[in-house]
Amino acid sequence: MPVPSTPAAPARVRHRWAAVAGLLVLSPISAEYLIGYGESTGRPLELLAGLLILAPLYGTVAVLIRETTRRTGRGWPTILLLSAAFGVIQAGLVDQSLFDNEVDADGPDWATQALVTLIPGLGVDAASSLNYVGGHVIWSFAAPIAVVESCAPRIASRRWLGSVGVGVMVSLWALSAALVFNDTAADSTAGPAQLIGAAVVAVALIAAAFTVRPAKAPSSGRAPSWWLVGGVTGVVWCAHQLLPVTWAGVTVNVVAVVALGRLLLRWSRRRGWGRRHVLAVAGSALLVRAGLSFLVEPLGDDVDSTVKYAVNAAMLGGVAALLLMAAHRVRRQEPSAC
Repeated sequence: MPVPSTPAAPARVRHRWAAVAGLLVLSPISAEYLIGYGESTGRPLELLAGLLILAPLYGTVAVLIRETTRRTGRGWPTILLLSAAFGVIQAGLVDQSLFDNEVDADGPDWATQALVTLIPGLGVDAASSLNYVGGHVIWSFAAPIAVVESCAPRIASRRWLGSVGVGVMVSLWALSAALVFNDTAADSTAGPAQLIGAAVVAVALIAAAFTVRPAKAPSSGRAPSWWLVGGVTGVVWCAHQLLPVTWAGVTVNVVAVVALGRLLLRWSRRRGWGRRHVLAVAGSALLVRAGLSFLVEPLGDDVDSTVKYAVNAAMLGGVAALLLMAAHRVRRQEPSAC
């Protein structure tokens, strides 16, 4: 007697939409909430309400970057370049914080520091640019993509959306970007040349994302333990966040990130490199971000310290639980991974 088959398609659709929803939420949480600098820290209802703007602004971009990369059969170099392009778009054209060089005298200590790395003639601060664009690449887009794909390893290399879903994501991003632009453009100090320059850089990064050469043939040797990968990347993420905002700090920061990129590229070509290593890179970024929140003074004067630390602890615990779940699912998918 034949065994009746169960429809698998609805389950696959649910898995894909669950992954999309997870990325829509994790991206803004990683970008804005983990570090705990906002005035709404300690007010859960305001944090949830903020996702109504931040999820369309950040999460849709993360979904579109990931979807475009997987649909075209490309890999992490494309994800990183597209993330950099949208980092420039977000900080340079949407909220235009890239060109905001005013010091907030009434803010916390970290917001009142004088800008000592201004680039002559461009009106752009090097340390701030590294923080804004680099922060988008790591915490707004790349790390959330890697973690959510690790939570759904069986569909990680497949498309998650149809044409209608992609259209919805584009529309949501355009609407949220317009709202943010309308709210910030009136106070922006950016000139036409700066905006044109940001647009040109963004277009160049997008073009590079689709012309980047595929990885070379696998190299000899075996990939290191994923624990080592996570430890090395964690040190660099800490340095990225803690180095002083001076020219020396910016130089060390750039050198460290470039060196890490080259090292990860070399390791990724070795035998045994897998999703667990990618999760270690992304997971260490989220853990560092959440851990350093205990050192950050939030904006505003009405954030109770006890509540702040409770929220920081809850965020850190949530990240740890998410990473444990992702590691468990990757282990089931790649039981022989080192």
